[in-house]
Amino acid sequence: MSPSTTSESIESPIAVEVRYFAAAAEAADTAGERLELPAGTTLAALREQLAGRSLEMARIVGISSFLVNALSTPADSLTPLKDGDAVDILPPFAGG
Repeated sequence: MSPSTTSESIESPIAVEVRYFAAAAEAADTAGERLELPAGTTLAALREQLAGRSLEMARIVGISSFLVNALSTPADSLTPLKDGDAVDILPPFAGG
């Protein structure tokens, strides 16, 4: 058994661009950021990670819509994100 066998099976982290809009940008205190995540991270896991940052962020991500690469994606999606994905967090907008 070679020692390199286990290290070769470890996947590199992925980088995703997260963009925040309106109240989400206020809660995050930024309009966007690049996050390094473990390979296999899902949108649902990213949402949980972001919600853990603060009570306000938890509230906002709980009511927001999500786009992955400009496609509407369920917040509880278990499809793994890919390196280079763009995730937009869109809270409900008021007005009309």
